[in-house]
Amino acid sequence: MGKLYLVPTPIGNLKDITFRAIEVLNEVDLILAEDTRTSGKLLKHYKITTPMQSHHKYNEHKTVEGLAGRIQRGETMALISDAGTPSISDPGYLLTRACIEAGIEVDCLPGATAFVPALVNSGLPNDKFVFEGYLPVKKGRQKRLKLLSEESRTLIFYESPHRLLKTLGQFVEYFGEDRPVSVSREISKIHEETIRGTVSYVLNYYETNPPKGEIVIIVAGEK
Repeated sequence: MGKLYLVPTPIGNLKDITFRAIEVLNEVDLILAEDTRTSGKLLKHYKITTPMQSHHKYNEHKTVEGLAGRIQRGETMALISDAGTPSISDPGYLLTRACIEAGIEVDCLPGATAFVPALVNSGLPNDKFVFEGYLPVKKGRQKRLKLLSEESRTLIFYESPHRLLKTLGQFVEYFGEDRPVSVSREISKIHEETIRGTVSYVLNYYETNPPKGEIVIIVAGEK
């Protein structure tokens, strides 16, 4: 029987990858990549020639059983996302579950995850926190925000640049304009930036400084 490896990849700087991750990607029979074009740049940089196959949220429901079957018959595979750790707001959960149910060994390597440096760098309490990932775009969004407005633990969200202003505006509405918040973007990249302050301050900042890149929002819990 083969094995499934879940391999974190850099969220920005290509040097943010472990020696073990490179070793695994070189040794497996197949790399399952969220986007083979994006992952191809990383593999080329480290001279990794292992074959790749596309595995993303649009096809994973149809392919997990076949992939699990191949691993069960002896193939070893590594699952990577475009950036960060698989299954954290990225594909990976379904294949991991299918392999576990089939008695296949699954090994997740430690490595890059965007919300960890954003949380630690925020200056907000990090002894207890809630990872929310992306808020619902439409249905259930307001209900979720109303529920989270009473959460006492630090809140962590992922957001896209074109929805950041809307989200911060809703934070003013549901959490209050004085709730402490920290917004990190482009973590480990050249234009990395973290803006800290009240929700209203950070909203005003990004109204005059349009955001770009991947964004992590850290919000203090209700006291």
